[in-house]
Amino acid sequence: MLVEIITGLGVALGISVGALLTNDMAGTALSGVAQSGAVIGGALMAIPASALMQKSGRRPGLALCYLVGAAGAAAVLTAAVLGSVPLLFLGFFLFGSGNAGKLAARYAAVDLATDEVRGRHLSMVVWATTIGAVIGPNLAAPLGDSIQGVPTLAAPFAFAAVAFFVGALLILLFLRPDPLLLAGGKTPTREKVSMRRAWEAVLVSPGARIGITATSIGHLVMVAVMSMTPLYIGQTHSDADTLRIVGFVISAHIAGMYGLSPVVGWLTDRLGRKPVILTGVGLLVTACVIAGTSGHHTPQLTIGLILLGLGWSCTMVAGSTLFTESVPLEVKARAQGLSDLATGLTGASAGLVSGLVVGFFGYQSLTIIAAIATIPLIAVALRPVPVPQS
Repeated sequence: MLVEIITGLGVALGISVGALLTNDMAGTALSGVAQSGAVIGGALMAIPASALMQKSGRRPGLALCYLVGAAGAAAVLTAAVLGSVPLLFLGFFLFGSGNAGKLAARYAAVDLATDEVRGRHLSMVVWATTIGAVIGPNLAAPLGDSIQGVPTLAAPFAFAAVAFFVGALLILLFLRPDPLLLAGGKTPTREKVSMRRAWEAVLVSPGARIGITATSIGHLVMVAVMSMTPLYIGQTHSDADTLRIVGFVISAHIAGMYGLSPVVGWLTDRLGRKPVILTGVGLLVTACVIAGTSGHHTPQLTIGLILLGLGWSCTMVAGSTLFTESVPLEVKARAQGLSDLATGLTGASAGLVSGLVVGFFGYQSLTIIAAIATIPLIAVALRPVPVPQS
């Protein structure tokens, strides 16, 4: 949980200023490319990381994600100093691996959990992100002026690099015994599990199909709206106020994502996986309506972003719980990597398109499209599904 706090700080620092930095260096139309690059990088990292976990356990896979994320943060910092847009996008691509590690860490919490507490165990890892993630955006402004010769919007990435590096070090030193290997009652093997085999296991399981759809679409809606909110604030407020307001709003949003996750986990175990997923859909749609009609009213925008985060929490916690208990142990890590890949790619598409939508049609149109995107999840979640067997 300590690692989740530290790495949550690194992720939040990047989220809070990424779109603004890209807007300054590459323009509004490409402001979503940075977020998309980060999400795509994180999604693709799920492939080698999950393969490594399947063979050698959680520890080396998680450490790999955080080390690559640290390299990405350093590249973003260098790109801003040099004024290099291609290096900026490469840096964000690598930076996303840090968030991939955070997503993969939630599965470590349920490797040894029973059905009755699986949702709560997973949610506690999600919750651990709260402290660092909420503090992070509020540190963006003071950290921005802390390093001489570095652009204000780039300086926070220096601290993000340190956070990811420390997270990797702690994982390598202290995540012992490895929970995935302990759950399987085995030591690392050379057996290779392909993505195709993992995908086949997902296709034959109704619960796994609902779970992967819930995490993917919930993440898509959240990324689309959240990634463009700092830019929207920048368009409606003075330069002097932008970082301060962005820090407050994004902190509130991240608090919604992670702060109530233990409650979401408890409800997932108590009420069931699908009811919580559908509750999350309702919250996401409500958030889009509130944020999209906020105009210059920052308190209303903040409420919308809080509900957006809470809706994401419901789809992520309940969806991940349903997914992980619906695939067999022999392909579990690989299948979880496939789920994170799908989640990341849908989020990346949202981040890429969101910048174009806001650039040509405005933030309000983006929230309408994001709300409509929940329809496939509603259709899948309302289908009957057998109770998964452990």
